[in-house]
Amino acid sequence: MDDDLQLEAWLRVAAADIAPKKLRQLAEAFEFDARRLLDAGRKAWGDACPDLMLKQAGRLEDSAKIDVTEGMATARRLQANVITFADPAYPANLRPLADAPAVLFVRGELVADDRYAIAIVGSRRASTYGLAISDRFSRELAARGLTIVSGGARGIDTRAHAGALNAGGRTVAFIGSGLDISYPAENRKLFERIATSGQGAVVSEYGFGSTPEPWRFPARNRLISGMTMGTLVIESPIDSGAILTANNAAAQGRDVFAVPGPIETGRNTGSHKLIQEGAKLVQSPQDILDELGLLTLTSTDGSVASASLPPAPSNLDPEQRRILDMLNLQARSVDSLIVESTYAAPMVVGILTMLELKGLARRVPGNSFVRVL
Repeated sequence: MDDDLQLEAWLRVAAADIAPKKLRQLAEAFEFDARRLLDAGRKAWGDACPDLMLKQAGRLEDSAKIDVTEGMATARRLQANVITFADPAYPANLRPLADAPAVLFVRGELVADDRYAIAIVGSRRASTYGLAISDRFSRELAARGLTIVSGGARGIDTRAHAGALNAGGRTVAFIGSGLDISYPAENRKLFERIATSGQGAVVSEYGFGSTPEPWRFPARNRLISGMTMGTLVIESPIDSGAILTANNAAAQGRDVFAVPGPIETGRNTGSHKLIQEGAKLVQSPQDILDELGLLTLTSTDGSVASASLPPAPSNLDPEQRRILDMLNLQARSVDSLIVESTYAAPMVVGILTMLELKGLARRVPGNSFVRVL
């Protein structure tokens, strides 16, 4: 019953369309209890989030009164649920984002191993070449244990999701509308398959009934890249959403990969510019696994296994061992390592440099480091 009451409350909160940073600030102040948040009122909201504008507070007041009977019926029909930032099931890779959503609406299931994920994005008007590349990379990477993340759009996205499912792997689709609205419409069966196959999830930060407005798609792109260890761009023009996703990935300290293509068609201008600017040119799925420091996540019997980190080498001194143990396959900022270790900043920087020289750690954008397997 409490879960139903929280779902009702979150449907009301979502209807207010508060910007992610502000909504999470509000939610944190009320311990991610949407009922408490709605009951608190304007003064408490202003105290919790001084940047909350009057019109936003007004929308919250209005949304607290709306009838969500239809939304609850939709949730039951879709077997959808909510995952808040406070839930253990909230995607680990999204947590470090400054604008991580306070709540996600989910069909299907998110699992802990989804932290080992790669985004595959590209043109909606993909060529036969681009579709074939998307199918190959998604199949092979999914078969090796990586979760394939994309945006459910036509073209490259669609083929990436389908390739992962066909390989028996996992896939997550972040969509730019409510879970009850399939966009594009022709992907309704694909979203249903993802949600009901036991091989992934369809996820949105928008409440039921949210239409696919143009502004929602650039916003959701940060979640596609943020959910993953890196983003692969296949056949993308220079002004596409895929390039925005790649830029988000770089800003988030994640790897960016791009597949080169023919230069005559103009379909690959964005991909090639990414390569010119430092994205990793990849010609095979193995290139991505090598760059991420992953041999495989798949057991010998074909089942997906957690990528366990090897023990620290015995020849490390205690301080080096401690810093190495704090690193994993997700980027950790130098500042966070200093705070957690309580070591002086020059010591941490020196240890990281030594671990990098020994091939145990790798520097990534954003003054951060990852563990090398």
